[in-house]
Amino acid sequence: MVLSDLFAWLEDTSLAAFIRQSMWLYPILEIIHIVGITVLVGAALMFDLSLLGSAKQVRLSGLAQHLLPWSQRGLVLILPSGILLFITNSKALGVDPTFWLKMILLLIAAINVLVFHRLIFRKGNFSNPDIDLVPVSAKISAVISIAIWLGIIACGRLLAY
Repeated sequence: MVLSDLFAWLEDTSLAAFIRQSMWLYPILEIIHIVGITVLVGAALMFDLSLLGSAKQVRLSGLAQHLLPWSQRGLVLILPSGILLFITNSKALGVDPTFWLKMILLLIAAINVLVFHRLIFRKGNFSNPDIDLVPVSAKISAVISIAIWLGIIACGRLLAY
């Protein structure tokens, strides 16, 4: 099966048609998606900015324990709503370079998170609020994260036009 056939099948499902034809469901899914993005990216941005020195009085380990669950909650909102929004217009999105750039950026963001939490955060001393003790690798990961999330948000907005 070719990818375009899969996208055509997805868009032609009764679920996709139901979402498209509903006066309220599509806008509700968009709102859920945007709230999820706000929660996930807001928490990630606060942590990234802290890695870069914006909250010198706060222990990064404590901040991570507080913010990581919020990012996970945002992801729980984003994934299902994003998939449901995608299937309603999958034929057009499937050939849109902006959509694929967004997907690539999401993959890079996931890799960055995985590398940070599995390698950098485990090895570093993040219980001390001294920004000078934050490893350069953590600061690089924070800059990458901020840039990627801005790109993902920009791509998402550009898809609407």
